[in-house]
Amino acid sequence: MPTERIVILVDGSNMYHYLRELDFKRLSEFDYKAFAQFLASGRTVVSSTYYIGKVRARGDAKSEELRRGQQRLLAHLENMGWHVEFGHMLENNGVFQEKGVDVHIAVDLLTGAYDNVYDTAVLVSSDTDLIPAVHSVRHKKKKVEYIGFAHRPSFGLIKNVDIVTTLGRRDLMGFLKNAPVHEKTRRRVPSRQSRGEREGRVGLVKRKYHPPSSEARKKGRK
Repeated sequence: MPTERIVILVDGSNMYHYLRELDFKRLSEFDYKAFAQFLASGRTVVSSTYYIGKVRARGDAKSEELRRGQQRLLAHLENMGWHVEFGHMLENNGVFQEKGVDVHIAVDLLTGAYDNVYDTAVLVSSDTDLIPAVHSVRHKKKKVEYIGFAHRPSFGLIKNVDIVTTLGRRDLMGFLKNAPVHEKTRRRVPSRQSRGEREGRVGLVKRKYHPPSSEARKKGRK
């Protein structure tokens, strides 16, 4: 029996900010190859794509520093077998904002579904702008697995996907190559939760109450 085919799509900026919130400071040492294998969990990985806004040199120190940092990250990703897709960066009063990345992810989700490239899309992003694309993909009988971060998951995406996997700090620490020994933990098998399981779990979707039949009530009185 053929194994399930998956594509892994990572919103780079989204993941970067979530990891920073968890106080990860050595992001260039993150083992993306092992991370992809962890997410695959025995399934066949068709592609692993990292989406990021491209930083261009603008003749100032800040943009040059960002560009050099991004070049190091890109080389790191490519050495680990990841494909990189670019959006673009806009500057507003010294603040750089990523644009177009969600469009690239949505297009790849849809194209892959319509071309039957994958069975399940593993989405590492909490961008709710992707929900319409998720609906279209599921309409094509493809599954979408949302990878969220336990400290701040996207409940909008949780409600609209087939499978949910949430990762905490301890789960992610094992992918930092030079993490302190006392902080490392054995990588666990991802705790995936299907749509049906979520609907039966208190706190996500309440289980419907079915009153006992009249026959059962009679037995209860005896």
